[in-house]
Amino acid sequence: MASLLDALDRERLLKDPAAAAGLVPPGEPPHVSLLRLCEAGVLAGGLTVGYGVRPDELLGPLTAAMGGAARRLKIVDVRERPVLELHVAAGELTEKWEVEDVPALVHNLNDLYRDAADVRAVAVLGEWEDSLQLLCVERRALGRLLRQPFFAPVNARALADLVAPR
Repeated sequence: MASLLDALDRERLLKDPAAAAGLVPPGEPPHVSLLRLCEAGVLAGGLTVGYGVRPDELLGPLTAAMGGAARRLKIVDVRERPVLELHVAAGELTEKWEVEDVPALVHNLNDLYRDAADVRAVAVLGEWEDSLQLLCVERRALGRLLRQPFFAPVNARALADLVAPR
């Protein structure tokens, strides 16, 4: 499993490489180990989101982890019926987002900041220990990570679109 930890360390995604080494059981599939490391809190930019957390509750911590211009995103209003609708303001831009769940919020955030080099992209790594595991990744590293066999986020196609030339 050294190759997974080495790759994560090269990308500066490990907070404490020594602690991470003790968390990866021998023979465990690398994508599962990535979920385990995220849940343990040893991935830089990693977030564990409980199933009861609503998108409006997660927006602040998630945009803080994304960094850059995302830190200035504000919720102007929240409507709950018939579906959760967030009215957000990013500078002069205001938008209404229908967000059923956390992956929908991640999609909207990645799309809003698709051209912002100072904002980390959010990968939905998957479910682990009854929580959703997210990883905020520097855009310059995203292309390399998407080519790694251990990096298999649920939203891989949307992330690939972020690094594809337009």
